Amino acid sequence: MAWNEPGGGGNQHDPWSGGGRRGSGGNGSGGGGNNQGPPDLDEALKKFQDKLNNMLGGGRGKRGGGNGSGSGGGKRNTFTLPALLIIVVVAIWAASGFYLVDQSERGVVLRFGKLQNVVNPGLHWNPPFIDDVRMVNVTRVRSIAQTKSMLTQDENIVEVDMSVQYRVTDPGEYVLNVRNPELSIENALDSALRHVVGGTEMQQILTSGRELLADTVSTRLQNYLNAYGAGVSVQAVNVESTSAPDAVQEAFDDVIKAREDRQRSINEAIGYANAIIPVAQGEAQRMIEQAQGYRESVVAEAQGNTNRFNSLLSEYQNSPQIMRDRMYIEALSDVYGNTSKVLIDTGANSPLMVLPLEQMGLRQGSQEADDGNGGQAQSQAGMDPRILERMANGSSQQQNNSGIRREGRQ
Repeated sequence: MAWNEPGGGGNQHDPWSGGGRRGSGGNGSGGGGNNQGPPDLDEALKKFQDKLNNMLGGGRGKRGGGNGSGSGGGKRNTFTLPALLIIVVVAIWAASGFYLVDQSERGVVLRFGKLQNVVNPGLHWNPPFIDDVRMVNVTRVRSIAQTKSMLTQDENIVEVDMSVQYRVTDPGEYVLNVRNPELSIENALDSALRHVVGGTEMQQILTSGRELLADTVSTRLQNYLNAYGAGVSVQAVNVESTSAPDAVQEAFDDVIKAREDRQRSINEAIGYANAIIPVAQGEAQRMIEQAQGYRESVVAEAQGNTNRFNSLLSEYQNSPQIMRDRMYIEALSDVYGNTSKVLIDTGANSPLMVLPLEQMGLRQGSQEADDGNGGQAQSQAGMDPRILERMANGSSQQQNNSGIRREGRQ
């Protein structure tokens, strides 16, 4: 028979005891030997419950011993274990409500989905499962980039590559007012960019209007985000590139190259004008100054001639004959002094001789180059003695005339 079969003899074969189970007789002793098996779970749980009752103030029943039984009949508090479990759960719940907000973040506290407050950096506590705390970084600069093809004012297609940098300024609005802030910013950027490009010509977008395009888009985008209540501040809008579609890119490159050549020619012309105009202005100023100098010299000469004539007039009024002779002699001196020929009267019946001094001077110069001083002596020796004598008399007579002229001037 098995040890656990019903009947009286089965319990005596319990493998956990040396003999039979402990009986409930008056002497409290079992029918078998010593109990050497593992402790009873019910008894251990009962002892633990009794200790909890003592700790929580629960009453302990009196043990009865009239029949000598080892087991008591004390009452157990059935609410002790659930209370303990509740205390542990409440402690864990309270401890899970502590959280730390970083220096670069702000905590948005939502109580049952409604904004309660925005907490600053530090250690905070909120009741779990009641308040929902969402951390928002307010110092990080976020960036969104997009490339769009759009129609310009002159009905051309242009591709614009643009990026936007923004930062969260109001965490409460950023969390509650917009469901998907990044998608909302992308849509607002697309709308602002199409509005500005649609009112601008393509040539301006491709060349000099990129900075103006960025400023205008930034202003319009910020107005859109303020209207949405997104709690976002636009830091910068950068136009990375603007280009024509690939199908017509070569034609636009040729147009841009021609425009650059035109501008280069204009710059060269401006440079040439800047170089030649100062020279022309200087030449004109020089001619003006020369004309002024000539005018002053002519006026001064005329005034000098007038003064000289006035002085001669006063002298002529005093001595008319002397002044006439003097003026005649000075006129002849001026006339004969500018001619290259000399007229010599050698005698009363002699013919008038003409000396070509210009040819003689050229011949004499060639002979001097060949022979030096010897050639000059030979040319003088070859002349007619009468000519030399007449020339000497003429020079002495000229000296006498000059003496007379000096006496007349006195």
